[in-house]
Amino acid sequence: MREFVPNLRDVGGVETADGRTVLKGRVLRSAMPSPKDQAPDDIAWPPALVIDLRSANESEGIHPLARAGARIVNLPLLSALRPGTAPTDSLAGLYLLLLDHASMYLVELVREVGTARGATLIHCAAGKDRTGVSIALLLRLVGVSRDDVVADFLETKHAEQAISSRLRRLPGRHHRAALPPEFLAVPVEAIEGVLDVWDAHEGGVEGWFVGIGGSEALIEQLRRTLLA
Repeated sequence: MREFVPNLRDVGGVETADGRTVLKGRVLRSAMPSPKDQAPDDIAWPPALVIDLRSANESEGIHPLARAGARIVNLPLLSALRPGTAPTDSLAGLYLLLLDHASMYLVELVREVGTARGATLIHCAAGKDRTGVSIALLLRLVGVSRDDVVADFLETKHAEQAISSRLRRLPGRHHRAALPPEFLAVPVEAIEGVLDVWDAHEGGVEGWFVGIGGSEALIEQLRRTLLA
């Protein structure tokens, strides 16, 4: 029986506000892949670049896709939370902490995707939280509407059973079992809080990105890579 990568999808195919289209085969998102996973026939697999957003305590010695020839880049978003940061009991709060603390990794994410040749897979453990914030940033920077970003985020609801099955086999499962139930859900208000921050910033998401250490040149490079 074929086992597919949980929560895997190509985020391409959506239109931007200026009528351009995000190319298919450029950015994929998923939960944690395994060496034996397969992908639907319409998805490029294995990807050329894998951006792993997990922390060291969740990771294997060798990434499962490294032997398939993928270049692996680790950007551990949660490891960027500064010591002494008060814990949060909601995903909405966690997502905002990522914006405040993991900005250097988010800039590097945009740089890597913008210069990648071939498909880039972005994943964490479930492929919904750290991955969700990262994908939302990429899509908003190239001009995808807020509604389409939210719609992509909510697609994870259809993969909850497959995600749960995969998480039970991954490092860190005992820690995840102690998390509040909301942390395993897909609450729309969590991603909307992130989008609110970007929309309220002077210059929108582009202004926010430049303010955290990004640049207009990186945004333009990302658009050249992702848009038709």
